[in-house]
Amino acid sequence: MFAQPLVPVGNNLVLSFLLAASPIFVTLIMMGVLRRPAWQATLGGLVIGLIMAVGVWGLPAKLAFASMTNGMVFSLLPVMWIALSALFLFNVAMQTGRFDAFRMWILQHLPNDRRVMLVVLGFCFSAALEGVAGFGTPVAITSALLIMLGFPALEALTYVLIFNSAPVAFGGLGIPITVLASITGLPATTLSSTIALQLAPFACLIPFYVMALYAGWRSIKQLWPVLLVAGGSFALTMVLVATFVSYNLSNVLSSSVSLISTILFLKIWSPTPDPAYAIEETHLKQAPAKAGAWQGPHWQGWIPWVVVILVVIVWDSLHIAKIGATPIHWPGLDKQVFISLYQKPYAAVWNFEPLGTGTAIFVSALLTALATRATGQQFMAALRTTAKQGWLAVITVALTIGLAFLMNYSGMTYTLGYAVASTDMVFPLVSVFLGWIAVFLTGSDTSGNALFGNLQVAAAHQLSLDPVLFASANSAGGVMGKMISPQNITTGVAVTSLKGQEGVVLARTFKHSLFLTFLMGLVVVFQQYVLH
Repeated sequence: MFAQPLVPVGNNLVLSFLLAASPIFVTLIMMGVLRRPAWQATLGGLVIGLIMAVGVWGLPAKLAFASMTNGMVFSLLPVMWIALSALFLFNVAMQTGRFDAFRMWILQHLPNDRRVMLVVLGFCFSAALEGVAGFGTPVAITSALLIMLGFPALEALTYVLIFNSAPVAFGGLGIPITVLASITGLPATTLSSTIALQLAPFACLIPFYVMALYAGWRSIKQLWPVLLVAGGSFALTMVLVATFVSYNLSNVLSSSVSLISTILFLKIWSPTPDPAYAIEETHLKQAPAKAGAWQGPHWQGWIPWVVVILVVIVWDSLHIAKIGATPIHWPGLDKQVFISLYQKPYAAVWNFEPLGTGTAIFVSALLTALATRATGQQFMAALRTTAKQGWLAVITVALTIGLAFLMNYSGMTYTLGYAVASTDMVFPLVSVFLGWIAVFLTGSDTSGNALFGNLQVAAAHQLSLDPVLFASANSAGGVMGKMISPQNITTGVAVTSLKGQEGVVLARTFKHSLFLTFLMGLVVVFQQYVLH
């Protein structure tokens, strides 16, 4: 059995930390500085990670290969199966004309103001999609919609990535909280309430923050009522549902309340018209009719999104994902590594779920095709387009999660965590960056919680701090890493003209990710040293 070394480089924790972080540095530099496509950047990070894992941490080559293949298979099912199914739903909506109908419904029922559209779609609607899909698909779908309304592709993608933060901790019907509770042994209800309180200020802040980036402080003065309604209704509902109802429904209900409240509020209040942000006439027109395309009432543009939300909720309520689920102990890897930090063997179990969330979303796409009477030609065109959009994302995500698993099983990730946990009294400020690192690597707050949740609790006990607070900080800090994750960015660019320019997107979002994570650290410091 391979025992992970925590400080493999001359018993020097700082140097060990820097070498452990080198695959992350390489990926970030190649994407953000050299502006290489995400698959090249993650491949570069994987090569460096393999050299470090085998040459410095001493991981046997056989285990290194097994850990990478385990991660790559996990990236296909469930991760990319969810993302590709959601992209297929999007393309069914596109082929049947319902996506354009949704655009026209929005144009008819909201003020002619791109700033308002950005808030309603980029924040409220994207959050609703995050609740059922995640893994970058809310970013892809919402940014495509904003582009159809006249936003430049880079702006649309950047702002939606920043918006796609607060909803993440309760995404996928609360699975990140479920995993965090199971890993740490802490009550899920207590964790969810704490995480909701940590994220609530950011749910209120982010609509104002993005508006300042897009249109400046003058627009905040003009639009502050609707910004407050969108962010405030989301935050309040999130806290109430997570604390008193069920964390599984927190994101679905908070995003739905935010979306409905904001649209209804705009029926009684509208900002002063500003020609600089009016939508151009070309985008206000109905798309030209195509042969076989549907031309009817615009409210039917809601069909794909209502169907997927209802199907996923029913799917989860009936526990359909558990039917046929089989845990597969990964050959040559399961319990062949000893986690020195936790003093226990490292399990390697791939949960094969043929009827998981990805299948629920795929069924939603089939039901949408039936409800909208899609022709065979439209259906096949949606499949072809999805394959064309998704193949490069599949490769990138496989490389990214392969690197994450390699770093996990070699011990490199635990070296990073051990170093951060050794910062003593500064730990409350930097603990959120553990979650940030994990979500950057895996693209998933769920995986970030599984990776570092227990470490946060152990460090908190060692420093006589609140373990619930720091387990929660891992998840809350992780959501800010979602906007720079190669997985999230790659899926997001799949439906835009920015394919291959993931580095440009990363360069736009990176500083915001760091800044918001630092603010989250200050919130945790305040909770620990002022409120306790």
